[in-house]
Amino acid sequence: MPSILEILGYKIYFWSNEHQEPIHVHISKGGPRANSTKVWITKAGGCVVANNNSKIPKNELNDLLRVISSHHFIICNRWKEYFSLDTIKFYC
Repeated sequence: MPSILEILGYKIYFWSNEHQEPIHVHISKGGPRANSTKVWITKAGGCVVANNNSKIPKNELNDLLRVISSHHFIICNRWKEYFSLDTIKFYC
């Protein structure tokens, strides 16, 4: 799993087999887990929580969403590089 960021003890990463879906990241405490929280990246530079399966407390999740939004450009570039894509499919 390509790791993008690590903040507040949480890892933000891609699953290596999900490049057919719109761009998104997973978040979990410590390392990748099957029940991780999933966050869609939007074309406008924001993000939308798809699920909070890892039950991140609301205040920490809001902080993580702000960090993800502020790293929009980096996340998009990493997605394109990692999956060898020319274009990105966005959730919205």
